[in-house]
Amino acid sequence: MTQAEPRDRDAAVVESRPPFPPFTPETALAKVQAAEDGWNTRDPDRVSRAYTVDSIWRNRDVFVQGREQIVEFLTLKWERELDYVLRKSLWGFRENRIAVRFQYEWHDDTDQWWRSYGNELWEFDQHGLMRRREASINDLTISSTERRWFGPRPEDERGPGHDIPLL
Repeated sequence: MTQAEPRDRDAAVVESRPPFPPFTPETALAKVQAAEDGWNTRDPDRVSRAYTVDSIWRNRDVFVQGREQIVEFLTLKWERELDYVLRKSLWGFRENRIAVRFQYEWHDDTDQWWRSYGNELWEFDQHGLMRRREASINDLTISSTERRWFGPRPEDERGPGHDIPLL
């Protein structure tokens, strides 16, 4: 065995996260639902594995690079945004890019509820891992009686025709 063989064998182990680009209407929708499901776990390590090791983010006015920073960012986010519940909606796609609209609800440590509205632009590598994420988000205070979601999306609310309301 030459010295190059172990390195070549290690290089052949590639992380992947189907579906892969180029996206179709069905695979883009599946990618969006998978992202929603992952984020609703509120597990930073699990969520970070959907991104390339050197993924670049803009989240509001915060810039994040790499999985380690993604885990740090999400850990702090979910320590602050309690009982977080997310809904995502496919806005558009082409080749290796997807545009998403989303809303999530959460409360802070004073028990004030919020609904956060946003748009994301995603870019994927050939292995289906997100290498770029840009998120613009606005927050609106709501009362607990204005909440729309109380947990992950049920099966009967998945797929085409189940968009998130604007108002």
